[in-house]
Amino acid sequence: MHDTDFHVPESKSARFADCYVRSASGQLAPAPGLADLSKPPGAPSGGGGLVGTAADYLRFCEMLRRGGELDGVRLLGPKTLALMRMNHLPGGRDLADLAPPGMFSEVSYQGVGFGLGFAVITDPARCGVTASPGEYSWGGMASTAFWVDPAEDVCVVFMTQLIPSSTYPVRRELRTMVNAAIVETAA
Repeated sequence: MHDTDFHVPESKSARFADCYVRSASGQLAPAPGLADLSKPPGAPSGGGGLVGTAADYLRFCEMLRRGGELDGVRLLGPKTLALMRMNHLPGGRDLADLAPPGMFSEVSYQGVGFGLGFAVITDPARCGVTASPGEYSWGGMASTAFWVDPAEDVCVVFMTQLIPSSTYPVRRELRTMVNAAIVETAA
């Protein structure tokens, strides 16, 4: 992952995509007041300014989909990844029990728990989307998203630049379309 960091060096700044917000008139406009990403932050945080390319993000997701290994290199142990994918919320509760609707994105998070770094589908029916129990994901501020579905052996990376992520339910629609396209094949 050579193009992922907590800042964008000058040598790569021309490749950095703008983020957009919807104006009062409904038009898309460049997002004002975003953090200066030209310098490394004082306290790097994956949930607070990690930037990268779609290709790098897909490599990361492929490593997760393959159980912590990529290109013959083990980066995470299987038990570590299994622990990361478990719901760690108190009493097996879901995010909707602990946060107001829409606090994190365009969805309310019923049927979604949280592991060590990922949202985890605990109950697809309660969640209201086509998904598999144990599917795990993360969404970014600019409506970006990834998910890994171990049951279907699928990973998806979606890169967009629309702020805030609650502007339009694009993640839910994408998940529905991707899962609708999965068909079983005869062995």
